[in-house]
Amino acid sequence: MKLSAVALLGASALVAAQPHAHNHMHRHALRHQGSPVEKRQDAAVVVEAAVETVYELNGKTLGKDVVEEGINKGIYVLISESSTSASATSTSTAAAPTVKAAEFFEKPSSTSSTSTSVEPTSTPASSTPASTSAAPSPTTSQAVASSSPTAASNIDNDFPSGSIDCTSFPSSYGAVAVDYLKMGGWIGIQKTPSYTPGDASISEIHTGIAGDSCGPNMFCSYACPAGYQKSQWPSSQGNTGQSIGGIYCNSNGKLEITNAALSSKLCIKGTGETKVKNTLSKNVAICRTDYPGTESETVPLNTQPGAEYELTCPDASNYYRWGTAFTSAQYYINPSGSPVEDACRWNQVGSNLGNWAPVNLGVGKGPSGMTYISLFQNAPTNPDGVLDFNIQITGDVSNKCEYRSGTFYNNGVASPSGCTVSSAPFTC
Repeated sequence: MKLSAVALLGASALVAAQPHAHNHMHRHALRHQGSPVEKRQDAAVVVEAAVETVYELNGKTLGKDVVEEGINKGIYVLISESSTSASATSTSTAAAPTVKAAEFFEKPSSTSSTSTSVEPTSTPASSTPASTSAAPSPTTSQAVASSSPTAASNIDNDFPSGSIDCTSFPSSYGAVAVDYLKMGGWIGIQKTPSYTPGDASISEIHTGIAGDSCGPNMFCSYACPAGYQKSQWPSSQGNTGQSIGGIYCNSNGKLEITNAALSSKLCIKGTGETKVKNTLSKNVAICRTDYPGTESETVPLNTQPGAEYELTCPDASNYYRWGTAFTSAQYYINPSGSPVEDACRWNQVGSNLGNWAPVNLGVGKGPSGMTYISLFQNAPTNPDGVLDFNIQITGDVSNKCEYRSGTFYNNGVASPSGCTVSSAPFTC
């Protein structure tokens, strides 16, 4: 097997390795277009340039102070990047928001149909905002990093569908509890009160927040160990484009498998073709989006100094599809030394963390067998954000792709849109 690597380098760097890499993919599809919710197809690289942040609701522009106050009060839900117009009414929200800098929609009441592309929390994580105006100098001092969530056990155990109470997190079946999100270990909860198993689609979806727990008529999503991904999502998806993921808590309060055709286990391996190595003196939190699911940055990988990890790379031939479109994995790379509890979650403006992390990494293996890795700015959400280390993609890949001192380079040439590498299928 050919391997590629992503290296996090001091001045330093993060290294990503993979046998092959992928077209720009912002979010999930095998292509990057700069949207956390937009599903993309295996196609040419498409990226947007940085844009000025504009807050718009129902065609009207609102000031930053008004927006921030509304988010803090739970009136608005911010959509960092989207694909079509994000207007909202008192009872429902548009399925796909247009690509604008920092679009958001008005938060509906608890009985309305809601989009699940983002996961607001009742109390945003508090962190010291990092400067985003200029490239920082690399640091070499050792920092104390928070530990990653406890590793899962018995990952090869079949899940006993319909036997375990929804109040019990299934850590004995491969799932990794993420306790700091305060949802009973789950990384995402989608409440579907009007859903009946067998429905073609789901129209009423309410995203859980800190303090919620998995209960009847909810889909409960979970993290898996490095190199693994969740295997469960229902065939019924949101009727206006929302992705739904996880296992289901039935009306009897028992957890059920939702994708038995794929696996009877909760976690399955990725391709195993991509690794990430942290060569810094501090931890680096790399956060994958909960997809399919709430699409918030809640799957944690807390890389430690000098350590190498498998970076989960989905194979489009046997993983989740949005409609007929193949999808990929989306990661958010946070500044070094950031506690994973602050980094791998929905965060707030100015934090430089979570959905506001400066750099995105897209990874996926397309239906043709080509594997792709992309590095690009988290724009338009955080077009000026800068990491305090460098990143290189190495291995048997098509070209040289790196992030150095706040600038992306493709084969040594500055590339504002980022860069992508690919690798052909391995042959003997």
